[in-house]
Amino acid sequence: MTGTLYPFLGTGQVTVEDVTRSTVEKAGESLALRLQVLERLGPALAACAAALAEALRSGGRLFSFGNGGSSTDAQSVAQLFLTPGKDGRSLPAMSLTGDAALLTALGNDVDFDVIFARQLAALGHPGDVAVALSTSGGSANVLRGLEEARRRGMVTVGFAGSGGGRMAAEGLADHLFVIPSSSVHRIQEAQTTACHVLWELVQRSAAEA
Repeated sequence: MTGTLYPFLGTGQVTVEDVTRSTVEKAGESLALRLQVLERLGPALAACAAALAEALRSGGRLFSFGNGGSSTDAQSVAQLFLTPGKDGRSLPAMSLTGDAALLTALGNDVDFDVIFARQLAALGHPGDVAVALSTSGGSANVLRGLEEARRRGMVTVGFAGSGGGRMAAEGLADHLFVIPSSSVHRIQEAQTTACHVLWELVQRSAAEA
């Protein structure tokens, strides 16, 4: 794996120029993908932001979730929406990945696949928002979370990579954003950018209301 990411390692001939070139190439790939995503998904992000702004204005709350690195991203999304925008407005949001006791209890006592669905069944209401993050679009617990959110009448938002996986195939998200890359690193970087843009658009919409 390391050899794939950094082919110059292990050769005994690593130079500062090699490291610099690799870093610059990866930064260039990341920037190009982010710009491509924003160009392609801009209108869809705007439509999603309008739906989220309306849901949050009407008393809804945003719930975010994901696994691994996407778990950290889900916590960042919740914190981002809790952060006041230029108009000083904090929006109600919660990450479903922040309570270690609850996650381990559900995983150990019931099934790891239900760790998000069970929380949404207890906390979610019609008009709330579910934001699911996955690099593959195929994580069972993320998909079950979206299914439960849909049953609850929530607005469902999905972020996935590559071809979108089951998240795309089964149409589980009202608003789906697929990052056209097979690299986990590039997918997560582009998803982060898209989430920030979504937050900015929601804040703008909320300020105009």
